[in-house]
Amino acid sequence: MKTFKGSGVALVTPFQTDGSIDFQALQQLVSLQIKGGTDFLVVQGTTGESPTLSQDEKRKVLDTVLEVNNGQLPIVYGIGGNNTAGLAVLFQNLPSGVDGILSVSPYYNKPIQKGIVAHFKQVASFTDLPIILYNVPGRTGSNMSVETTLELAEIQNVVAVKEASGNMEQIMDIIRQRKPGFGVLSGDDNLTMPLIAAGADGVISVVANAFPERFSQMVHASMEGNLNLAKEAHYDLFNVTKMFFEEGNPGGVKVALAQRGLMQETMRMPLYPVSEGLRSRIQAETKRLLSGI
Repeated sequence: MKTFKGSGVALVTPFQTDGSIDFQALQQLVSLQIKGGTDFLVVQGTTGESPTLSQDEKRKVLDTVLEVNNGQLPIVYGIGGNNTAGLAVLFQNLPSGVDGILSVSPYYNKPIQKGIVAHFKQVASFTDLPIILYNVPGRTGSNMSVETTLELAEIQNVVAVKEASGNMEQIMDIIRQRKPGFGVLSGDDNLTMPLIAAGADGVISVVANAFPERFSQMVHASMEGNLNLAKEAHYDLFNVTKMFFEEGNPGGVKVALAQRGLMQETMRMPLYPVSEGLRSRIQAETKRLLSGI
């Protein structure tokens, strides 16, 4: 059973100005991650604008990433939803090269904790692949409690949780009580360094799309106990990270990626481009960060 540690990246989906997927830009993005020190790739998380892609488009994005990656980095694929039984078909016929699944806690329905447990027990039965739970209350409308996460960790193929609750005490409680081998990954870029220092195993990042070199340096230094270098890189990225989420994700990070010449800023509605003022600030900070790479 594979484990997922270090600097993971929730890949954006590049679009042409007409809204079609820019597969050439996607190839360039994957190549940047491989060269930049990223440890594993996450395809079709929320940062990839997965709610706006058809199943056919999602498969073509996955196939493109698999082709460019060519077995170099582990690949995690996002499969989640709020219709538990309906998810079964999405686990069928996954291509070779997918190493794990990222599955978000059911959104909108707002199940109680027993419902979340029952949901993931059934989802885990759909596949033999390792599953990373994803707790993001700001998007789902419900929080996975410490007790729920620890109960789900007892399922054989549930190997980790991506924790984006922003609740440091909750996350540290999971780290403190987890069974050996169960991974805890930060779901908030600016909490990554302190969480790794507290015992977390890595991150699934947005910021690393644009700055994999600096971000992976921060993650690896944190994991190696080199906190001086880790803090330096953490605070170097601190402002741009806040900017990336100021007007929603992935609008901010796509500004930086466009400045790197990798893709257009285009997103699909209902997401909307960032304001000109924010764009200017991101561009200035991106220029500063790229000068040191």
